[in-house]
Amino acid sequence: MPYANSHSVRIHYQIEGEGPSLVLQHGFTDSLESWYELGYVDALKHDYQLILVDARGHGASDKPHDPTAYEHKLLVADLIAVLDNLTIPTAHFLGYSMGGRIGFALAKYAPARFASLIIGGAHPYQQTQAQFDARLQILRKGLDGMVALLGDNRSPARKARMLANDVEALIASWSGRIGGPGLEDVLPTMAMPCLLYAGEADAAYPGVKDCCQHIPNVTFFSLPGLNHPEALVQSSLVLPHIMKFLATVPA
Repeated sequence: MPYANSHSVRIHYQIEGEGPSLVLQHGFTDSLESWYELGYVDALKHDYQLILVDARGHGASDKPHDPTAYEHKLLVADLIAVLDNLTIPTAHFLGYSMGGRIGFALAKYAPARFASLIIGGAHPYQQTQAQFDARLQILRKGLDGMVALLGDNRSPARKARMLANDVEALIASWSGRIGGPGLEDVLPTMAMPCLLYAGEADAAYPGVKDCCQHIPNVTFFSLPGLNHPEALVQSSLVLPHIMKFLATVPA
């Protein structure tokens, strides 16, 4: 099981396929296993070298309980450590939800390492205190509440992985990363090709659509009728857009 060392935190990753490198970063409470289950790996591995990463606090990566361990700069450092471990100078990036927000942090702190950014279900704006507190209260009551919040869009295997999370690490992650400052100042500097998308029934949709107005080299598409989890699960609707976009970006 391969790991990269990032500031004394072990970051687990897996490699699939061959071709230009594409980093895949999952969402909050998830792991890299979902990229396999939802069909993204099978669809993309024939044309790209996929680098699937378990974010710190998730999956098989280390799970610090200190909120300061989840600052945006450290999450960026984790992905750079993986790329350095593989001696890969630049890569494409695909992130959803939390992974998408990490994409904005990559644009701010390591833009030279990414040839393009694909960001789904995420915007760079800071959450309101009410939104932050509501999710924190759910986490503090245990992971059953998170499962209920996300509805029936998760398979039994994904629900089991979610319930197996270290809840104290998730609380630290939410407190240290989501509760941090917004990243909207990076938008005008995002000169690399960017693809953003969201389900139109996703609460994040207005923010995603708005931030596209400030990115100089962006393509945007929406998924009518889909909420936040559905816009990840319905990969057959998302993948054609991703593959068409990547085909236009130099390797």
